[in-house]
Amino acid sequence: MADVKEYTYTEVAEHTDRSDLFMVIHEKVYQCAQFMDEHPGGEEVLMDVGGKDATEAFEDVGHSEEARELLEKMFVGNLKRGAGDAPAKSTAAQSSTKAQQAGGSNLAVIVALIAVLAFVAFKFTQ
Repeated sequence: MADVKEYTYTEVAEHTDRSDLFMVIHEKVYQCAQFMDEHPGGEEVLMDVGGKDATEAFEDVGHSEEARELLEKMFVGNLKRGAGDAPAKSTAAQSSTKAQQAGGSNLAVIVALIAVLAFVAFKFTQ
């Protein structure tokens, strides 16, 4: 298998032209210039995140499985993080999972509290 090229944030940031547009999504680097005319959201959306980490913007929109498959065709390498680089951006999927987990534990507390109150009310009404 061929070695996958690694790009630094500095290298990604150099590719911000309409004819040469890189972006980072989930620590992978994509060349999106060839998709500029086909993007349903328009070229401005892509240009706004060109040369940057677009993970959050990509996930916030809720792209389809087809869009994710198209993205794989634009893959050019992996992001190589440096010591001074910002940490990886949180994704909507991760945030959603955390929110669901928090919601689940909150629900358990509420159910337990209702059960205790029902028991106390039952004991006092006898």
